[in-house]
Amino acid sequence: MPKILTLRMTLLGLISWFVSFAVSFLFFDRSGHPVIPQSLFKSFMVVIFGGLGTWLLVVAMRRQPATLLSGFALGCYWLALNLILDFAILVPLTKMSALGYLYDIGLRYLLIPIIGAGFGAVAANAKVPGHA
Repeated sequence: MPKILTLRMTLLGLISWFVSFAVSFLFFDRSGHPVIPQSLFKSFMVVIFGGLGTWLLVVAMRRQPATLLSGFALGCYWLALNLILDFAILVPLTKMSALGYLYDIGLRYLLIPIIGAGFGAVAANAKVPGHA
């Protein structure tokens, strides 16, 4: 099993949260009110986070043996980092309940281990002779 608890992997996981968090401020005015409809904001954030997370997974997997298990493990690690930061910073900032947060935001983070596992599986199969 490749090492996922490295400084590099941790920094990449933290970048996934901090960049998304910083970008989200572009959609709010100084008083904290959204400048676009909430459904559009959520769609933008899913696309931004998904694109950023996918790119960071590609960067991360360049330096480790990629398998379904290593991709899933890395995705789970980043999932944990993102949830910890959300519960430490975002949930108190927005005054959301834990259950409200999970319904509104938290479940979307399950994309991280899903995409990571997919990348790992594709990379592992690409290295096997005879696989297209």
